[in-house]
Amino acid sequence: MEPRMNIALWVVAALLAVAFLMAGSMKVSRSKEKLASSMGWVEDFSAGTVKFIGVMEILGAVGLILPAATGIATVLTPLAATGLAVTMVLAAIVHVRRGETSNIGVNIVLLLLALFVAVMRFGPQSF
Repeated sequence: MEPRMNIALWVVAALLAVAFLMAGSMKVSRSKEKLASSMGWVEDFSAGTVKFIGVMEILGAVGLILPAATGIATVLTPLAATGLAVTMVLAAIVHVRRGETSNIGVNIVLLLLALFVAVMRFGPQSF
């Protein structure tokens, strides 16, 4: 395992984990009405669905770090990255459908970072 690539993967995974932990925590802890002021897309979904998305983002963030850090069920790390990548594809689709194309840039960046972690942790930099 190339040490510099391993470090880069840890840094990317940590940044993704922080981003998704923050986003997921907001969705879980705030009401749909409060979220709607900054996230217009929540109007298209039930409060339960918004909370579900938040929980999945939190679990994905934990899955990026905890299995790799503990050495237990390390296959969960690239699986979590894959799940977060799928989440970003779905988020981009929602933004396109709503005509919010200016929001897609963040989705694409997070998607590419998550795919990087998934591909590398499934492949040459697996645990």
